[in-house]
Amino acid sequence: MLRIHFTGEDLGRIRIATGPDPMWEMLLSLHRLRRRDSGVLLGPWVRESLPKVPETTRALTALAPPFGYSPDFLTPAVGGGLADRLEALRSTPLRQVTKDLREFTVQNPRRRLPACHRQLVAGDPEAVGKLADAAHAYVDTVLDPYWERIWAQVSRDRARRSAVLAEGGWDAVLRTLHPSAHWEYPVLRVAFPVEQDLHLGGRGLLLQPSFFCRYAPTTFADPALPPVLVHPIEHEPHWATPEAGPADGRSLAALIGPTRAVLLSALADGVTTTGELARRAGTTPPNASRHIAALREAALVSSHRHRNATLHTVTELGRALLEGRHVSLRA
Repeated sequence: MLRIHFTGEDLGRIRIATGPDPMWEMLLSLHRLRRRDSGVLLGPWVRESLPKVPETTRALTALAPPFGYSPDFLTPAVGGGLADRLEALRSTPLRQVTKDLREFTVQNPRRRLPACHRQLVAGDPEAVGKLADAAHAYVDTVLDPYWERIWAQVSRDRARRSAVLAEGGWDAVLRTLHPSAHWEYPVLRVAFPVEQDLHLGGRGLLLQPSFFCRYAPTTFADPALPPVLVHPIEHEPHWATPEAGPADGRSLAALIGPTRAVLLSALADGVTTTGELARRAGTTPPNASRHIAALREAALVSSHRHRNATLHTVTELGRALLEGRHVSLRA
């Protein structure tokens, strides 16, 4: 659980990033490639990108395990474009490199850095430069062909949250930021792999929508760095292959399972709570909750807390699977 502690001053200093951060997208896309858990949503990108990954990317993957901590210096907290961020990475103070590598060893005790990082461990500034070169080659080869679409998806999410802000203020934005988000001033709680507290102390918070972030938000391990919360977005269906059409209705149950097909259909009909969905599917609330979690991980469903209940809605990707069709399957 990540607990972010606000002051009144911090609420006035929340910002939503204007676009994707190329270094965070680099890091998180490496997670997607290594975990191979992208399913329908990112599957086309994974299949097309894997053969193109440059050999030098090994220097990055050694520091970016699919689970667990990656050094903070890989995602420098600076403004500007890719060139500015790469220059910031290249100019990382050696004391920060040493500190982050020590943290990497503590949090990933079973992982050993390869021989190519001996210079990095030894504090050789040229080694950081080689990392920056590897990052540049990866972004150019793997992300740049999709960057316009990535930017469009992140901008769409920003516009949606800006509309929530205009309607309900920052309280509404923080409550709907992620299904795990629980906002009760002065603390925002979100799912996180470790127990961590982030005290903003008047510095404000940057909300960074991320195309490749999945499952839960993330942030720096070092609380002294500029506060940022990187969070998943809701993607448009067929973002990578717009010419593709939705799945045939008769194959939906085979694709996601009969109970999940019923739940998805019920959501499209306007059913929102776990209990109501369970009754529609003829199953128990715990079982329905488990299936909803699977649908949410596949980007077919989004969820958010409202008072004492969790409300679920079908995403655009989920609607694409159901568009123009009625699922009459029973659990």
